[in-house]
Amino acid sequence: MNIKVISSNVGKALLVNALFMMLSIMVSIADGLDSAFAPLLISFMITSIMGAFPLIFVRRSQDNYIKDNFVTIVLAWLMSFIVGMLPYVLYGGEFTLVNAWFESVSGYTTTGSTILTDIEALPRSLLFWRSSTHFIGGLGVVVFLLLIIPDAGSLKFKLSNLELSALSQYGYRYRRANVPRIMLSVYVGLTILETLLLMSAGMSFFDAVNHSFSTMATGGFSTKNASIMHFDSPVIDVIITVFMVLASMHFGVIYAMFIKRSFAPMKNAVTGYYLKVILVLSLLVTFILMLQGGYSSFGKALLDSAFQVVSFISTTGFGNADNAMWPMLANIFLIYAAFHCGCSGSTTGGVKADRMLIVFKDLGNEFKRRLHPSSVVSTKIDDHTVNNDQISAVFLYIVTYTFILFISFLAVLMSGADISDAFSGTLASLGNVGPGLGELGTMGNYASQPVFAKITYTVLMFLGRLEIFPVLAVLHLVLNFRRKAGKS
Repeated sequence: MNIKVISSNVGKALLVNALFMMLSIMVSIADGLDSAFAPLLISFMITSIMGAFPLIFVRRSQDNYIKDNFVTIVLAWLMSFIVGMLPYVLYGGEFTLVNAWFESVSGYTTTGSTILTDIEALPRSLLFWRSSTHFIGGLGVVVFLLLIIPDAGSLKFKLSNLELSALSQYGYRYRRANVPRIMLSVYVGLTILETLLLMSAGMSFFDAVNHSFSTMATGGFSTKNASIMHFDSPVIDVIITVFMVLASMHFGVIYAMFIKRSFAPMKNAVTGYYLKVILVLSLLVTFILMLQGGYSSFGKALLDSAFQVVSFISTTGFGNADNAMWPMLANIFLIYAAFHCGCSGSTTGGVKADRMLIVFKDLGNEFKRRLHPSSVVSTKIDDHTVNNDQISAVFLYIVTYTFILFISFLAVLMSGADISDAFSGTLASLGNVGPGLGELGTMGNYASQPVFAKITYTVLMFLGRLEIFPVLAVLHLVLNFRRKAGKS
């Protein structure tokens, strides 16, 4: 491993964190040096020193290997988690060491789960820092996983399965140097647009910025205890619903739409499938709410169901209603949405629509093969033929994902959590969704969860955000290193 390259890249990631800490400090100054000023200032100084040190004192090296990229990704995230929890720990209050770690990991992985019971009691500067961890994590995921991992060539697919079809490369048919500009323009452009629309709908500038950060990162941190329900505005609900859908679509498709000024790029198999899943789930939940949920207005039921379905499937986790009060059947569909999730090339977590579509198409083809053994049937996504190795990789990922869910569910259950919390909490954490069922629902929090459960949830958030295999690859490197060191 090239320690010089790794430390330099991790240092740059820390400096990005320091920049947003400085912005949070400016919010504190604007509010008359609120109670988070000192924690943020100290955190900024520590993070800046840690980030600048390798850039100043470590000699540059041009050598770069595949394993260096994976180690860089994992270390950059872990170090961000650590420096990100500093403002919370130094602030105190509800932020014990474990709670601060939980909030930091949840923020950067854009999961959006929280241990806070009174969000509005925090100073605005600390609220801005919470939302900033979403913004950093959302863009960071795209930058690290779509820029660094692709350098691994064919190993990219075998280890991370980030791009599963031709769609995943759509919009990135440019020189590699242009890709960061594409990602940044979509991410920041939509954030600014949503901020302006939320302000026009009645949100304050501060709330609009924070909720736009959370929406585009598909995170879910809100500045209000009641999340989006606090604003009680159908217009705000619609705006956020639309942007949650956009944030969970492939960024290359969105970029192509803006460049071509046409909806034509959306006419592909994965996007079409994903939007149909949202529509079907929304209608199913709507009818359930009308029949069993006590809703008398179809329009209100449709708005609430669409918002919640999109919130879960996009892994954003905002709430405009308390799903703990909904019928169990409606929540079962939300749980399916939390497993399914959005598209590759976005900031969403979960299994991803690309994989689900490949699975369904391949299962359909398998029935055809059984009925017509002599026929030659291939699995296609648009004009792209998915080969057997890719299909095997998809099924391997889903099996691994499910196995980790099962093991984690048992571990959390044994820590003292009840069965509903253990199941929905592990699913919501690995999928980076945030809310689960009951006490962990859209209006709930993770404050009362056992300490071991909280730690387990953070491990799942990390695995889910990096799509499992990059973390396992680094773990394999570490174990091999220790084995070789032991022999020597």
